[in-house]
Amino acid sequence: MFGRLSIENPHFPIPGTTRRGLFASFGAGLCISASPTALLGATRKPTIGPWGFDLAGMDRSVRPGDDFFRYGGGAWLDATTIPPDRAAWGPFQALRAKAEADVTAIVEDLARRPPEPATPERKIADFYSAYVDTAAIDAAGLRPIEAELAAIRGATTHDDAARLMARADLGADGPFAIDIWADDRNPDRYVVNISQAGLGLPDRDYYLRDDASFGRALAAYRAYAESLLSLAGDTEPARSASAVLALETEIARLHWPAAKRGDRDLTYNPKTRAELAALAPDFPWDQMFAVREIPTWDAFGAKQPDAIQGLAALFRATPVETWRAYLTVHCLDGMADVLPRAVDDLAFGFHGRSLSGQTKPRERSKRAVGALNTALGEAVGRLYVRRHFPPAAKAGTIALVENLRAAYRARIDAAAWLSPETRRTARLKLEKLRVKVGYPDRWRDYSTLEIRPGDPVGNLRRSRLWEWRRKAAQLGGPTDRDAWGMTPQTVNAYYNAFFNEIAFPAAILQAPYFDPDADPAVNYGGIGGVIGHEIGHGFDDQGAKSDENGVLRPWWTDTDLANFRAQTARLARQYGRYEPAPGLRLDGDLTLGENIGDTTGLAVALDAYRLSLRGKPAPVLDGFTAEQRFFLSWSQTYREKIREAQLRKAVAADPHSPAEFRVNGVVRNLDAWYAAFNVAPGDKLYLAPEDRVRVW
Repeated sequence: MFGRLSIENPHFPIPGTTRRGLFASFGAGLCISASPTALLGATRKPTIGPWGFDLAGMDRSVRPGDDFFRYGGGAWLDATTIPPDRAAWGPFQALRAKAEADVTAIVEDLARRPPEPATPERKIADFYSAYVDTAAIDAAGLRPIEAELAAIRGATTHDDAARLMARADLGADGPFAIDIWADDRNPDRYVVNISQAGLGLPDRDYYLRDDASFGRALAAYRAYAESLLSLAGDTEPARSASAVLALETEIARLHWPAAKRGDRDLTYNPKTRAELAALAPDFPWDQMFAVREIPTWDAFGAKQPDAIQGLAALFRATPVETWRAYLTVHCLDGMADVLPRAVDDLAFGFHGRSLSGQTKPRERSKRAVGALNTALGEAVGRLYVRRHFPPAAKAGTIALVENLRAAYRARIDAAAWLSPETRRTARLKLEKLRVKVGYPDRWRDYSTLEIRPGDPVGNLRRSRLWEWRRKAAQLGGPTDRDAWGMTPQTVNAYYNAFFNEIAFPAAILQAPYFDPDADPAVNYGGIGGVIGHEIGHGFDDQGAKSDENGVLRPWWTDTDLANFRAQTARLARQYGRYEPAPGLRLDGDLTLGENIGDTTGLAVALDAYRLSLRGKPAPVLDGFTAEQRFFLSWSQTYREKIREAQLRKAVAADPHSPAEFRVNGVVRNLDAWYAAFNVAPGDKLYLAPEDRVRVW
């Protein structure tokens, strides 16, 4: 949805304890004493270790220059077991679990003492209670979605199929996804975007690549589709499942690969309704837009035009019978969480066990919280903030951001390869960067969303339709620059290129990313690196295509752009050589923006930390210098164990590199890391100075 969403692989919706003045001392320029007690500036101990870092988790038998990922966390990696209901585990996932538990406690309090009717609190309680009542869900069987299944069975024409695909409440989009967001070249107005869609597996590679693990996933998907069709009453489920798989394979052939669909120049293709119809005449667009309640809207974006053209032709060439089977599978799959155990178990077997390697499904309460965060996210977030995030934390965090902004400004000014005109726009973009911290200033109004007790399927359908109508109501008006793309209870952060803004939800502002009682070097290596990463997205391979107002336009001189692309190409080649598993290489082009965010963001965070010292010496703690602690903190935030199936899924489509390379791949490009740990030729991570990539 945004120009860049981060930091997740860690992979993010997003959206405590009282912490006053969370970051205030940093923004003011912290004067660091040699005394650890004065350094921490508090009488409380850090959440982790003696100064914010888990010393026991290190593997000191490993040379830092050989494998910094293991040096900083090898003992933790050896001792950690991925929970059976998780595909990966590390500090990022642990913080998510904490946020989940915090929300669960809030919601269960509401469910025990139902609030007044029609209030947001009552809607939260009713949604949650209906979702976790598995006895009632099992007793209802498939009756709650019988009307939808009957509508699918009754489709006899392609127009009928298109109308079903257009239903926001059904959740079975077909080969096209439709959404509303700002216009890349005029971010003050909204457009309706049409994108390629339609796959039941995570990415086109699962259908097309000759890979044994993808082949197993494909077989699992076929079996899953057959079982769903059988439950829905299909008389020939095996034949129908084969037809669905063959159809999706053809859809996959038409899809753009992940790296290409991330290119903002290629995906900016404005169309009127007439132009969209001329591009892809085989799809009944008028039927879709009538169902979506935008019958006269005339400003669209065709994100992947040739794919859309081919998918429309495929839509018309595919028998309606096959589309009925396809829609049945996708409808049941999209509703599986609130359907009887027979369906829910099938969904876990496919999505959890086959695609992610999980051995146990998530607890019902945890999944209910996830659904709540989607349906009533800001209503839940408002309660979360009251209990876990004091308002004073906003100002303190913004102060730290300003220290990072100053460090970026210095880097832009020092970039000898930038021409004066490009430098002026870069500086202006940095100055106009908007910062959002914690939670929205204006909360979303859910008064028109109907939530009924004991109706989990209906609640899911109505929340989907409500969200679409909320977005559609904005068409024709100015864009809402105060809106958030994540909820406060989301452990993540993002950069939004349309509005040139960064956002840090409340839930990520905790250890190991930030701890008010930790060593400042640790906080700069943690949340400072995250802030630097997000600011860096404004100057990465895609974010740098927008100006200070978020307008997609060329603002670089030809020479500057050539220099910039030469450096980013070197970084892409470097990451393209990494193998997280034998024979499994990273896509350096797909991950380029996130790798720029990491390498530049961490370098700038170190600059900001040095600025915060105001020339004062930093102490040595437990034998580690301040800069060593800074880099160890970064390694701590990216400790992660991941299941092989999840790793392969991430490498296929995730723009973030696996955790190992968010550590080793980053530090080996930073001169300060070499000096901090005496890394020298012969060490496995060593790069000669001329081979280190410095984008900014």
